[in-house]
Amino acid sequence: MCGIAGYMHADPARPVDPETLVAMAAIQYHRGPDGFGWKAIDDRGVGFSHARLSIIDLDNDRARQPFLSADQRLLLAHNGEFYDYQRIRADLTSRGERFATKSDSELVLHLYPRLGLEKAMRELRGEFAFALFDREEDRLMLVRDRFGIKPLYWTEINGTLVFGSELKVLFAHPDVPRRFSAEGLYHQMMQTIVPGTTAFEGIHQVPPGHIVTIERAHGRFRIRTDRYWDMDFPVLGERDESQSEEHYIELVREQLLEAVRLRLEADVPVGCYLSGGIDSCSILGLASASRQDPVKAFTIGFDDAAYDETAVAREMAESVGAEQDIMMLDAGHLYDNFVETLWHTERTIYNTLGVAKLLMSRHVRDVGYKVVVTGEGSDELFAGYPAFRRDMFLHGLDHLSPAERAGWEQLLAESNKLFKGAMLAEDELHDPFLDTVCGFTPSSLQPWLRAGERVPDLLAPAMREQVEGYRPGQAIADALDADMVRDRHPLDVAQYVWIKTMLEGQILTWGGDRVDMANSMEARPAFLDHHLAEAATLLPPSMRIKGRTEKYVLREAMRGVLPTVLYEREKFAFMAPPAHTDPKKYAALKGLANEFLDDASLRDAGLLDPAGIKALFELHEDEATSAATQVQLDAVINHAIGVQVLHRHFVATDVPAQARARARELGWRP
Repeated sequence: MCGIAGYMHADPARPVDPETLVAMAAIQYHRGPDGFGWKAIDDRGVGFSHARLSIIDLDNDRARQPFLSADQRLLLAHNGEFYDYQRIRADLTSRGERFATKSDSELVLHLYPRLGLEKAMRELRGEFAFALFDREEDRLMLVRDRFGIKPLYWTEINGTLVFGSELKVLFAHPDVPRRFSAEGLYHQMMQTIVPGTTAFEGIHQVPPGHIVTIERAHGRFRIRTDRYWDMDFPVLGERDESQSEEHYIELVREQLLEAVRLRLEADVPVGCYLSGGIDSCSILGLASASRQDPVKAFTIGFDDAAYDETAVAREMAESVGAEQDIMMLDAGHLYDNFVETLWHTERTIYNTLGVAKLLMSRHVRDVGYKVVVTGEGSDELFAGYPAFRRDMFLHGLDHLSPAERAGWEQLLAESNKLFKGAMLAEDELHDPFLDTVCGFTPSSLQPWLRAGERVPDLLAPAMREQVEGYRPGQAIADALDADMVRDRHPLDVAQYVWIKTMLEGQILTWGGDRVDMANSMEARPAFLDHHLAEAATLLPPSMRIKGRTEKYVLREAMRGVLPTVLYEREKFAFMAPPAHTDPKKYAALKGLANEFLDDASLRDAGLLDPAGIKALFELHEDEATSAATQVQLDAVINHAIGVQVLHRHFVATDVPAQARARARELGWRP
């Protein structure tokens, strides 16, 4: 994994500044500490830069990016991993192609001229984001992997198209403005962002599974966004449900095994993240069976027994002979690293799990590992979250009586009491726009739409005025592709919406790439292999949720590698203990609030209203406030602090000067 950056002028005669390219690479040094490179095509007004983390082809001179093709036509900067690259490289070599490196990244330079980009994407498997400039066509293409595992941002300002792996990379360009948008601020405060957007004005994300193409005409840009892949569930009546259970179990087993096997390939040691869930335990079980040597398994433990999963994780590690490394954390001290974490996440976080994962990735790096295989994506493919079960029995099981539905909801609420207010709403909510697009309001969005009702009172008057009448549910609904949820089973709809909102905007951001790459550590989520995902769309809903058992097909497929206690265990959401659960944790939260939410800081930033913030804390500390409401208020307070932290990091700080200073400190020069 690496960091990429670059820009292109609408006027090809405008020169590219090498010092800016180097600064854009230097500010993301954490993504690529093993070397950097830059290239400019001066007569085309285009320049790329790259910070390298060496995982495949450790020769940093030979594999230095950006790559320029032998015929000088193509310029490439790539972040991520392409799996099964040896087979593709061998096939292309047999057809006459000549490779200059052993890097998987170079595949793009050979596939694109032969197939065109859209067809080339069918050959590329993994997690990636890359920029490709075609001199012959005078075209820049920005590409992101199918689920958005790797980040990629872009903006257009004053006739320049700027892109990079992180927001701070764009902000390192002196022309890019650094200010919150009112709508972006609204969504940061309510947790769920609109797909494709950010908190900052004019800054966009390349959507997962899409290509953003930028062409020039008469001194202006023509920009279009095209989808090359999506999580395409069958429409009602077209899913083949005639196959036996064993057929689907074998299908999942086969595809997951291949996904894990491919992700164990690297020129450096590969470990596994291990929690107490069947997702990471399945990964570890398959990895251990595939390897000759013991697998290193890294586990986070918490001092609060209600949230700690180390006992189950330890049993799993012992059962497969893994070398387990447990990092125990005092949840009260997680806030000590909150400010640093947000510099990396570049968005607010509702729970300090993101901080815990940043500390874990630092530990993994410090003991000599650069790569881990992880379990993210399993809940998305196999319906593991409690919100999916709720949507299943409310909307997907027509034969249930009202009494049966009420009984199921009561059981679900009792088994998820710790997460009510975050994973499940305290009370049901219907958003008319989501109801129209999806047929119902997915339960996964309801807690955050409810939190959104508090947001206007927390915004500063100028910001509040800009979002008067704004409907966050409508913005989210409008960003969804209605064709992908129309005439689908309610469980398919629920999973699709989660994948487009919570997975990409939360789990893969502050729970994934950004906190792992903060410490130059590559995480590989095997469940998000697109071949496995396509197989998962074929599963009948009853193979995902069978009765009251979630992820039924995965449990059965992995039964041979899971300890009995884990096979029989209900899904337990992995999160850090919220602040309200312990006076020490709440004191740490208040310490940050005293620094970032004091009246002077709020007035200087001009984003949040001091009176609204004061009322928020009063409600949080009211003894009459329910536990579920406190969970939600914990999240809103974390977001409020986060907004102020982001303002300090990226608005109040001269980021271009910071980036150039970082380049000088590293000794990186054009």
